[in-house]
Amino acid sequence: MIGLQHYLLLAALLFALGLYGALTRRNTVIVLLSIELMLGAANLNLAALGSFLHGGGSPAAGALSGNAASQLFVLFNIAIAAAEVAVGVAILIALYRLRESVEVDTFDSLKDGP
Repeated sequence: MIGLQHYLLLAALLFALGLYGALTRRNTVIVLLSIELMLGAANLNLAALGSFLHGGGSPAAGALSGNAASQLFVLFNIAIAAAEVAVGVAILIALYRLRESVEVDTFDSLKDGP
């Protein structure tokens, strides 16, 4: 049976991979995807903890098993993350039109003009 440790280990690995990608990559799209991976790891962590601590079962056991509040909180986080991606992509498109690049190093907010 898959225990709580397995879910927490997977969430930690996903978070570490996302953090590595966000800190080392220069492409803004990859940085945004890495941040979303970190948010997904946090959501997995919340769902697993809520299910195991309050329901005693696996999060994959069925719909709304365990504590429904933790799963609804995860759904709320997913909706907020989707809105965050939409705003991030809109800002990225505006910056690309201004700078003609999506590299992080080309975005200097202290300089005037392109």
